[in-house]
Amino acid sequence: MTNTSDDGRHPSSEPYESGMLEVGDGHSLYWEVSGNPDGKPAVALHGGPGSGSTPRMRGLFDPDRYRVVLFDQRNAGRSTPSAADPVVDLSANTTGHLVDDIEALRVHLGIDRWLVLGGSWGVTLALAYAQAHPARVTEMVLAAVTNGDRRDTDWITRDMGRVFPREWERFRAGVPAAERDGDLSAAYSRLLHDPDPEVRATAARRWCEWEDAHMSLAPDATPSLSVADPAFQLVFARIVTHYWSNGCFLDEGQLQRGIDRLHGTPAVLIHGRYDVSGPLGTAWALHRAWPGSELVVLDDTGHGGGGMRAAMIAALDRFGRGQDG
Repeated sequence: MTNTSDDGRHPSSEPYESGMLEVGDGHSLYWEVSGNPDGKPAVALHGGPGSGSTPRMRGLFDPDRYRVVLFDQRNAGRSTPSAADPVVDLSANTTGHLVDDIEALRVHLGIDRWLVLGGSWGVTLALAYAQAHPARVTEMVLAAVTNGDRRDTDWITRDMGRVFPREWERFRAGVPAAERDGDLSAAYSRLLHDPDPEVRATAARRWCEWEDAHMSLAPDATPSLSVADPAFQLVFARIVTHYWSNGCFLDEGQLQRGIDRLHGTPAVLIHGRYDVSGPLGTAWALHRAWPGSELVVLDDTGHGGGGMRAAMIAALDRFGRGQDG
């Protein structure tokens, strides 16, 4: 375990190639490539699920050393169809579908092997992909570690009410009284598919307010989801609740049990000590089960912010120079 306060930054790199990839089930994924066309291939997996990729993610990579691939996962960002459309069916949006999409994109771009970067939900997806295709992964950088277990999503939607009681009572009150003692993710998902646009918008806003509340334990934390565009809130909330109410389409403990498939794959796990959304124990258990992994614990951040970005850049710089540890 190491601590870091390194603060390296890279210049912005604009995409030199982009497109839409048809992956079946009526879905097309937006993708883009930036950096050095002859550089080390890397793919960055956004969080949420449903957040979409952002230009800021490109700045994590040294544009002289990396060929950086970003894409928007199904129904998110610029991928189509958008979850903002209330009639869009999310049944063909599962972890298994996303794993297949990543592999289809790798083949489409003619990449043999690549580094996989993930943050938050992107960590869960990165682990699922790497365990399904270990021969295609050179290294992994995983920040704000999650594993998709119901134990952890239950912690966020219910148990954490003990940490933020006022905010949680408002969050819980946002669903019908008969559903308040059940699966809150499923209850919100039903509201987010309601035919009344006002019901959908209110549910999306309430969900995003709760997300901002439980991600707030960091010195520099500022609200982001609760002040976002209503269309983005709807996409984000619909996809998150779809995944969480279905156990992230994973068996409980699946990714922890499958970690032996990644033995020998260099990895840096980065986690904030103040991350109440995803307590450090998840990252610690994964690190203990993964020989050769490195755990970086940040004393100045929660689920993001603080030294998180600098720690990700430091790990990527090291792998970009060909250093495994």
